[in-house]
Amino acid sequence: MPLLSWFNRDADLTRAALAPYRLLEPVAKLSHGEEDSPNMLIEGDNLEALKALLPYYGGQVKCISIDPPYNTQSAVSEHYDDNIEHSQWLSMMYPRLELLKELLAEDGSIWITLDDNEAHYFKVIADEIFQRKNFIANVIWRKNYSPKSSARHFSVDHDHLFVYAKNAEKWIPNLVPRTRYLRHDLRPFAGSRRTPC
Repeated sequence: MPLLSWFNRDADLTRAALAPYRLLEPVAKLSHGEEDSPNMLIEGDNLEALKALLPYYGGQVKCISIDPPYNTQSAVSEHYDDNIEHSQWLSMMYPRLELLKELLAEDGSIWITLDDNEAHYFKVIADEIFQRKNFIANVIWRKNYSPKSSARHFSVDHDHLFVYAKNAEKWIPNLVPRTRYLRHDLRPFAGSRRTPC
């Protein structure tokens, strides 16, 4: 299997294992609802937060959905910089994906949204971490219906939704019934096909 190489790759391969375990400490004044509620809002570095969740939820999570930075080469705000080098982006993603994989149940899946800026780099490292045999699909979703007249080359109207299973042999999509109409032109759909959610 081909591997993607980047600056600091060797260090990134061990970053998840070397991340320290931190104890999650509840803050009573920020809590809401019942005291024994399993819900949590964690503030801090997400690498450390994922590592802290492993003792509680390792191997138990059925579905993970993440929306990582698209690396659009723009600074969105003073707190969110979406303009980093490709190698820095890969360095950020690799150890987090490793920890997310550890959180997944054997029949669990992970869903990742990205645009064309990093999607193809992501696919290569995700194939390495989750194994290519556990790749389910690259779902292309149309995010707008109007062409951008300001586009320099092409007006891009889609994003990617990568779906991986921890174990594709054990993962079964949660199917939901389709609506009566299949397409936006509202032509009636005959049949009982179902789609994964």
